[in-house]
Amino acid sequence: MLVTGCGAPEEPAPRAGTPVDVCASLVSYWVREALEGSSWAGLDWEQKGLSNEQYEIHDEVLQEARAEERRAGRAAASALADREARRRCEAADGATGSSENWRPPGGATAPGDGSRPES
Repeated sequence: MLVTGCGAPEEPAPRAGTPVDVCASLVSYWVREALEGSSWAGLDWEQKGLSNEQYEIHDEVLQEARAEERRAGRAAASALADREARRRCEAADGATGSSENWRPPGGATAPGDGSRPES
């Protein structure tokens, strides 16, 4: 009887990246998706697997990447997205923290922060 796979060297299991690696990968991926106009780019931050902090980085990097794309083209914008996502994620130590599971849209204040009455 022949058994397939016997004697083949085992491949090491993929290693989980550091929080900085995960942050940089997620942010740069979603920025590039937005630059390409992907229908997936319209997902919200939670559907994209981003923390609140990572989503803020995403928004900032996307704005810079769009400006770079207008100046120097898509390849330059993608390179900027990778570079800036890495730099900002490193500065934020992975940006994994979220004060809440919800971020108000358009700079509105969050419920309970004292800026508007509770109902």
